Amino acid sequence: MPVKVAVIQTNPRLGETGENRRQVLARFREAVADGAQLSVFPECAVSGYGFSDLETARLAAETIPGPTVAALTGVCAESGAYVVIGLLELEGEVLYNTAVLVGPQGMVGRYRKAHLPLLGVDRFTAPGDTGFRVWDTPFGRVGALICYDLRFPEAMRALALEGADIVALPTNWPDGSQNAPEFVARTRALENRVFVLACNRCGDESGFWFFGHSQITDPAGRVLAEAGSGDEIRYAEIIPALAREKRIVLRPGEFELDTVGDRRPDLYGRLVAEPAPLQ
Repeated sequence: MPVKVAVIQTNPRLGETGENRRQVLARFREAVADGAQLSVFPECAVSGYGFSDLETARLAAETIPGPTVAALTGVCAESGAYVVIGLLELEGEVLYNTAVLVGPQGMVGRYRKAHLPLLGVDRFTAPGDTGFRVWDTPFGRVGALICYDLRFPEAMRALALEGADIVALPTNWPDGSQNAPEFVARTRALENRVFVLACNRCGDESGFWFFGHSQITDPAGRVLAEAGSGDEIRYAEIIPALAREKRIVLRPGEFELDTVGDRRPDLYGRLVAEPAPLQ
């Protein structure tokens, strides 16, 4: 059954959490009114990203659940919709770059960014400890990654092995990262046979330009919808069950491919081995 999904490309202002949250709610209501059953916002959509020190970043962080999850839950409860959004999470004194999946009953799941680049607030956040999990929704199984995680094929593969139909990818891709939407997101979708909803931010912040180009990509690596460089919402209709058809049959018995089922884990030990000490 087709499901309408949306990527909501916004331009959050650094540290202006109240105004950013108001904008998020307004844009989410717009997407819901247009029929979106699942919407994805950018990474750090409420806080902004380009913080110069840990203490300033902490001031823009929130507990999870917290005010943003509560506000989004209200919209979800009214509409039956779901949403994934990137937040700065404060747990005690520890700061995480987090994405949450929120639905009509509240927070469905939380993912903390595993791979941290030397960039923006990720210079001060703790490495994620949630692992790669998938959550059931009425329309399919949803997993989440955040931005730089896309560069590590093991992360998306782990979600695929957990049964993800849809992978939500909140991002803050700055200028110089155009190869992520042009090549990497499409490749990850294709090699894992999943839908990828990659939502980038737009605008300028802390000396960086974020180029947008959010995408909705299908399990064949085809782009179903793509944003430009401004504040906008893009939609597509998807059939999540297609992500469960991992085997591609081009000629029955003669030309068949399964990039999940044809793996050779017995040969991949080096991928998880401890690195040898430097001599």
